[in-house]
Amino acid sequence: MPKPLTIAPQPSAASGPSPAVLGTYARQDIVFASGAGSWLTTISGERYLDFGSGVAVNALGHAHPQLVAALTAQAEKLWHTSNLYRVAGQERLAEKLVRATFADKVFFCNSGAEACEGAIKAARRYHYVGGAPERNRIITFEGAFHGRTLATIAAAGNAKYLEGFGPEMPGFDHLPLGDLEAVEQAIGPETAAIMIEPIQGEGGVRVASPTFMQGLRALCDEQGLLLVLDEVQSGMGRTGLLFAHEASGIRPDIMAIAKGLGGGFPVGAFLVTDAVARALTPGTHGSTFGGNPLAMAVGETVFDIVSEKGFLEGVRLKANRLKQSLHGLKDLFPDVVEEVRGEGLLMGLKVKPPVADVVKAVIGEKLLVVGAGENVVRILPPLNVEDSEITEASARLSRALAVFSKNKQ
Repeated sequence: MPKPLTIAPQPSAASGPSPAVLGTYARQDIVFASGAGSWLTTISGERYLDFGSGVAVNALGHAHPQLVAALTAQAEKLWHTSNLYRVAGQERLAEKLVRATFADKVFFCNSGAEACEGAIKAARRYHYVGGAPERNRIITFEGAFHGRTLATIAAAGNAKYLEGFGPEMPGFDHLPLGDLEAVEQAIGPETAAIMIEPIQGEGGVRVASPTFMQGLRALCDEQGLLLVLDEVQSGMGRTGLLFAHEASGIRPDIMAIAKGLGGGFPVGAFLVTDAVARALTPGTHGSTFGGNPLAMAVGETVFDIVSEKGFLEGVRLKANRLKQSLHGLKDLFPDVVEEVRGEGLLMGLKVKPPVADVVKAVIGEKLLVVGAGENVVRILPPLNVEDSEITEASARLSRALAVFSKNKQ
């Protein structure tokens, strides 16, 4: 006889982490039950001020009423049909993105990694169709993060993420960020594109200067290369501009976006010019869930809100307030804070103690922040954060930093 099926008692979230979840994350032992605006509440009722925004995802905070309404209304009508048919929401959001950017066409997917993977494929396919299949190498930059697929970890070249996954996917040349001469020397007959984050978030909130970005655009024009931007973290208003590269006055050929585009709902996209789009014919790329009606309803609502008159100006004002407060903390604790980095509401504190210890202390003050490379604490509040919440966050940061300082303010 078959063995009777037995169902083990289900542990509650309060009883500790479940062994059924694969341990690929060093998770904080906190379980959130609800959120509103810039605040999260745990299952035990503790409130945390969220200046991590789900790693720059919750652009409009938690449970934004317009996003809840858009998702609910769409959920009652249609969830999925696949890309075998036209999707009205895709067409509306694509048209808005095209009007607001350099792009002529948009492909929708589900994540930043997928968006970057699609951008890499598009760059290589462009040269293949153009009669130069040998042009398939892409110049990228040390400290980059483009996702966790085999291609995107190879693009970033971070040894920690590559370890144990077999031969590294070929086709990428990693150079120091900001070294235009090194880029020029690295360009060869096999070079297809240059791929860069205007601001390296995971890499330590490292900002590529306007001069460097302009130099890359010039090299691409001179050498017949494509300029590919990864604005997964820096886009959708995060810097006070719709996209961070606008500060440099340049236009890319391909751009990957995600995170803030969905305001918490999984959605990504890559945007291309007509010249690139001509290489992407039916069958060359696809996604089962990409651009589904639920994602499009939320993404279009996020785009509309961020595009409202005065919204980005408000982000810039909040960003100035946050930056001033962070510089004030650096002045208060020079033995703890080495440098203030970033643009807009994508900010970082390079600290002297181990960043993991500082992040733990900050979370101990019930303020959520995110660690990054180069011993940097990333600070990513929602774009609609209140001034009073910036003041409160600064106070909580101050208490956490004081733990590490000889200058106990």
